[in-house]
Amino acid sequence: MSQAPPKPPAQPKVPAPAAAKPKQKKLRMRSELYEISGSTTKLKNRKCPRCGSVMASHKQPTQRWVCGACSFTDYGPK
Repeated sequence: MSQAPPKPPAQPKVPAPAAAKPKQKKLRMRSELYEISGSTTKLKNRKCPRCGSVMASHKQPTQRWVCGACSFTDYGPK
């Protein structure tokens, strides 16, 4: 019987290059969501008609308002 050819020596594993870290989002403080005038405060963003949470305004790729709690989306004017 013939023997199988010898295996080549094992190559050390080279770690994969580290992926570039994605850009961190700018965190918004809760105080930035309100407009203060005198002794009254007013919410700058809209409230969700479905659950009442504060909605986020997005401009790219299309203008829209999105609720993070219930995923309700309201698209802007065309």
